[in-house]
Amino acid sequence: MSEHIFKLPDLGEGTVEAEIVEWHVQPGAEVAEGDIIVDVMTDKANVEVPAPVTGTVLRTSGEPGDIVAVGSELAAFTVSGGARTGSAAGKSAPAAEPSATKKPAPAEPAQQTAPASEQQPAPEPEPTAATEDVAREVPPPPTDRSAGDKVITSPAIRKRAKEAGIDLSTVAGSGPRGRIMRSDLERALAGDESARPAVASGVGPITEVKVIGVRRVIANRLQASTREIPHFAYVEEVDVTALESLRRKLNDSRDQNQPALTYLPFIAIGLIRALAEFPQVNAHFDSETGVLKHYQRVHLGVATQTPDGLKVPVVHNASGRSLWNLAEEIARVTSAARDGSASRAELTGSTITLTSLGRLGGIASTPVINAPEVGIIGVNKAVQRPMVVDGNLVIRLMMNLSSSFDHRFVDGFDAASLIVRLKDYLEEPALMFIDPAAGSVHSR
Repeated sequence: MSEHIFKLPDLGEGTVEAEIVEWHVQPGAEVAEGDIIVDVMTDKANVEVPAPVTGTVLRTSGEPGDIVAVGSELAAFTVSGGARTGSAAGKSAPAAEPSATKKPAPAEPAQQTAPASEQQPAPEPEPTAATEDVAREVPPPPTDRSAGDKVITSPAIRKRAKEAGIDLSTVAGSGPRGRIMRSDLERALAGDESARPAVASGVGPITEVKVIGVRRVIANRLQASTREIPHFAYVEEVDVTALESLRRKLNDSRDQNQPALTYLPFIAIGLIRALAEFPQVNAHFDSETGVLKHYQRVHLGVATQTPDGLKVPVVHNASGRSLWNLAEEIARVTSAARDGSASRAELTGSTITLTSLGRLGGIASTPVINAPEVGIIGVNKAVQRPMVVDGNLVIRLMMNLSSSFDHRFVDGFDAASLIVRLKDYLEEPALMFIDPAAGSVHSR
């Protein structure tokens, strides 16, 4: 028997570290080469890491939420034969589902654990006021979910649950944002429904959730954006009465294979036309080199709420697409982001972002810039309001646009002028489909 040390492999795209999401094995477990032993998350994707050898797990390094550097020990195995001790070799990690594009904050390197034969039981910690007054987290009981709710877990757990005939929608997850961990499935397989959240005296039930994975990446990105970027906010109201009339007519006459038009593709067309006059807003700022990059093409980010948190799928080359093609692509990439099938390319490369809360859009908002971009446009809900038009009080369909800009590179006058130009296009939607150079109309 010999010891095989498995180091975190290079997961591609310049990855230098990864966050441990969930271990699927514990010391003493028997594994076959290719079995999934751990889920990790890089700054680009979630990755299932397979065992490089067949043998027994001797030790693992790191807990969920820990950051492990590429080349650091991830696990050790006892194997029969001549496996190389200390080798970083192993099967390459499989293609992964993308998540977010900001590198997580660095952490201390994972400490090596002594072999099982040398380990001593850890002493019980001394009780403190905090541990006496507030009970630690225990997994919540199984909870019924509605049919439309997204179950968050790994493909390996989904497969095992399917084989065992377990409906994961009835299993409570103890991981971040209700993620179903392997221990949760084991409890469900054993029929254990007794685990309940501990009750802290005087304050009711408390569940502690460690912020890891996609949620931590989102938190880090938003924190960096608000800390490093001086946001300039501008809100403008838009009369979309004519736009709504056009939208309804186009939907009534659309082909069967065409998607129903929402406001987003119209706003995208108007924004693309407006950016042609204000190209300084279609840009990235590279903080490492101090270079501002202006883009000729518009690669449109569409902020999308998903079960894993907010993601920004990208409609690449939006400036070269028609209204109907934009609608199709927006629907496709946002759906892929929600179900987790979006590729890495579909989640990166936006030059400006649209964000909308749909019917929950409120009156106004202050969207946070999706760095390294320098501008973001927020869409609020359309509502009927009494307005004065030509001295007469009339009912009009009104929508507010809430925008934020990086004030280091976008002057307030230019930001306001861009949004006012977008307002012009949305209030006179025919202007969006006229090519000023050729005098032709483009709608499909």
